[in-house]
Amino acid sequence: MTEENSGESPRILQTVSRALQVVRALEELDGATVTEVADHLDISKSAAYNYLMTLEDQRLVVKEGNTYTLSLQFLMLGEYVRNQNTLYETGKDEIERLAEETGEYAHLATVQHGLSVNLYKVKGEKAVGSNYQTSKLQKPDYLHFSATGKSMLAHMPRERVEEIVDRYGLARKTENTITDREELFAELEEVRDRGYAYNDEEEIEGLQAIGAPIRDRGGDVLGALSVSGPLRRMNDPDYHDTIVEKVTNAANVIEVNINMAETDDDLPDFA
Repeated sequence: MTEENSGESPRILQTVSRALQVVRALEELDGATVTEVADHLDISKSAAYNYLMTLEDQRLVVKEGNTYTLSLQFLMLGEYVRNQNTLYETGKDEIERLAEETGEYAHLATVQHGLSVNLYKVKGEKAVGSNYQTSKLQKPDYLHFSATGKSMLAHMPRERVEEIVDRYGLARKTENTITDREELFAELEEVRDRGYAYNDEEEIEGLQAIGAPIRDRGGDVLGALSVSGPLRRMNDPDYHDTIVEKVTNAANVIEVNINMAETDDDLPDFA
């Protein structure tokens, strides 16, 4: 196999691809020896060793004894990427305020490669499920069962939603998860009509969330936010109405702040 694929399609560097597979192997294995990486990727020990040595030389991997783990360089890279994200920079204060006012978990998410990426989560004083919520910051997830995910899907072109469903399917998490394509599209239409989405025990039994989209001036979806809490609290009519109001208001505030910043960029330069 050559280093680069030929033809009109973009050239894929196989060495870079393999190096990233080694990085992901260390993530999936929570650290590993040379032998474990080789077995996991079905490559020779010498190849695994060479890739690990290269990654260590670039300070992306650290070695303790015979075990290699990912270095804190990834933490710094991740912080850089997140801090460059307009949605995070504009929305983090509102998410913190939402968690403080509701006492529940507040979430800020966006979509990338057809999957939900959690940008920020803040725990309120009575919030539940800390370990699970922390783990969700570490990996992307499907869009079709979360309140933030459905809020984003509802404001994408149908063709884009079809592409996402074709690629990832509609995995079942609980008995309430929507796994039928037409049922999903019916649900997304309801989300558009009422302005917010539900995760009604569709991801975790006993947990409900209410989410709202965040869009730019042109109506394109930038992301979404949500509040999640135990079903018993969230189902209380007065509490439910309060959460809906706070979630939709927070989304609107973030939209206005983003759109105002974009408007400032459009002002003439008199210099």
